[in-house]
Amino acid sequence: MATLIRFFKPYRVLSQFTDSDSRDTLARFIDLPNVYPAGRLDFDSEGLLLLTDDGALQAHIANPIYKLEKTYLVQVEGKPNQDSLNQLTRGVQLKDGISRAVRVTLLTVSPSFPERDPPIAPRHRETSTWLQVILNTGKNRQVRRMLAAVGHPVLRLIRTRIGPWTLSNLQPGEWRRETVHLPQ
Repeated sequence: MATLIRFFKPYRVLSQFTDSDSRDTLARFIDLPNVYPAGRLDFDSEGLLLLTDDGALQAHIANPIYKLEKTYLVQVEGKPNQDSLNQLTRGVQLKDGISRAVRVTLLTVSPSFPERDPPIAPRHRETSTWLQVILNTGKNRQVRRMLAAVGHPVLRLIRTRIGPWTLSNLQPGEWRRETVHLPQ
């Protein structure tokens, strides 16, 4: 049995407990000893971050060999056409190799999340589109780089799922503790 923390990481919070530049870190929100992030989420991204007190579980979540799917809701500039969406699933050439999404879906209704602080500029909101992007890899800033490569820079990125774990009604800055069985 291991402790697992599901945390809704707010915008502009580091996925670590300390920072020499005095930026917000996990320590501002989580005051539990001996739990560590299982993977990362960029400073300027929001959403689900998992933490655990168990090294085997941490490795299972973070190690790309297990190919846990990660779901992101992404607000992008403009409206990608079907060719752009297909390119994301066929593969986009990045500096560190080809990156492919498992699935990309154009959302017809904007998701309901609390407004980000600071909010997206009104001029961008009027011409932006929301996508659901599912990956089973975890390269640095992968979603942002893939979408920029097809001409649709990311305005807001929120991870909603890692494997079986979801945000499940958490608000930014909130966390829930669970006890889980270690994967076999």
